[in-house]
Amino acid sequence: MIRLSGIRIPAKTGESGLWAEAARACGARGLRDGRILKKSVDARKKDDVCLVYSVAFSADNEEDILRRVRGAENWTPALGPEFPAVDLKEGTPPAVIVGMGPAGLFAAWRLCRSGVPCILLERGRPVERRTEDVRRFWKTGELDETSNVQFGEGGAGTFSDGKLTCGTGDRRIRWVLEALASFGAPEDILYLAKPHVGTDRLKSTVTGMRRWLTEHGCQVRFETKVTGLLTENGRVTGVRATCGGTESEVPASAVILCPGNSARDTFEMLREAGAKLSAKPFSVGVRIEHRQEDVDTAQYGQTATLGTLPHSDYKLAVHLPDGRSVYTFCVCPGGYVVASASETGGVVTNGMSEYARDNENICGGLLVSVTPEDFDNDPFRAVAFQRELESSAFRLGGGGYAAPAQKVGDFLRNIPSCGPGKVIPTYKPRIKWGKLDDCLPGFVCDALRQALPQMGRKIRGFDDPDAVLTAVETRSSCPLRIERKTGGNAVGLPGLYPCGEGAGYAGGIVSAAVDGIKAAEAVCRDLV
Repeated sequence: MIRLSGIRIPAKTGESGLWAEAARACGARGLRDGRILKKSVDARKKDDVCLVYSVAFSADNEEDILRRVRGAENWTPALGPEFPAVDLKEGTPPAVIVGMGPAGLFAAWRLCRSGVPCILLERGRPVERRTEDVRRFWKTGELDETSNVQFGEGGAGTFSDGKLTCGTGDRRIRWVLEALASFGAPEDILYLAKPHVGTDRLKSTVTGMRRWLTEHGCQVRFETKVTGLLTENGRVTGVRATCGGTESEVPASAVILCPGNSARDTFEMLREAGAKLSAKPFSVGVRIEHRQEDVDTAQYGQTATLGTLPHSDYKLAVHLPDGRSVYTFCVCPGGYVVASASETGGVVTNGMSEYARDNENICGGLLVSVTPEDFDNDPFRAVAFQRELESSAFRLGGGGYAAPAQKVGDFLRNIPSCGPGKVIPTYKPRIKWGKLDDCLPGFVCDALRQALPQMGRKIRGFDDPDAVLTAVETRSSCPLRIERKTGGNAVGLPGLYPCGEGAGYAGGIVSAAVDGIKAAEAVCRDLV
């Protein structure tokens, strides 16, 4: 097959002109078995927005094409990964995986591929029941601390945009994407430059993965909360867990810990068990909402109206004189600001989109960097800081998990908002208009006021006076790290393999999944 990159299709033409242009570019007499390898948008010139493709195809004159077409190269589809079986000693107990977010699910997937028996323990509920619990919370403000946006099958990413971008070139990224596609995710995640699944498709993908795991021998136990570690001769040999009010011991050949960044009680348990925990940088801030059509026009110009381009997003950062940074995070085109609390009496916001990204608004996290030095390198002071912000937002919202909100124009002038302008906020169960200075620390408000006008110069209208700020976003990343050795074991607790976002080693669905695979690989090595 031939691989050809850099095929540019004008936005007005759309994908319908792709294969004709590919044939013209290489002078092929006929293309067969065509497939898209990569698709992106080049919007640097608003009057010449293009779709850019890399494609592969078969043709009758491939040798001639390779000889005379610049950039054409031979291409062979990569084979899926093959994993050697692990020869376990008779009587070896299963590996135990704690948490069914991306790290835990892909750790189990990797162990199953090598025939290592494993048990998945999840404190929350299956995604079908979890979805009902979350919808009830958004409608009534009645929080279930067992089953919510943070806890349950699929992890916090299940109620998100389902972005699958990752800033590394690890070969395991492709494994993750191909596995997700086989479990029900859209096929275009295999070639889009910015792939996403959407929360609606993520739910069915997660259930497809659960079915595969159980068919391959993995035991899955929901509503099972790990409360302690079992040790023998200084090594972790299992966990204590409660289910339905009954505590039991679960022996393990290894424990892969994938807690998620909201498992604050698990961090306390680890501290008591002797794990080494260290502070790391994190961020806090708000969600910002604009009308999607306004951002599309700012990014694409008049081509935004053609209907051939995906909804635009953005990625902005401002570095301030005092050393702090303000940046956008987890941008959800055509999305919603969602209530994401997991603890009683605290308001937490996040963003979510469905696969179609067809809501009227676009929302993104607007975050201010926080350093370990802000808390004398004490990770639990950082956790306490997060909790205080969440409690403050709850009080300002007036209870019932209403979230404080303010229009950007009013925020910049430091006056309270009394209602919306052209941007209608999407947060449910409801928002409470007012002044965000009454719940956010001074350094956060000062940083946002400096950054918003600068961001407005980078993307026209980003500082639109009618854009909406909703508080508070505190769970974008974990404020601590569970220290581990190069081989994967936790420092001071051999047999425990911390991984994923909650362990401080990942920052999204794919990076967490890759870290889970790495932890499983370490277990496979150590079990031999």
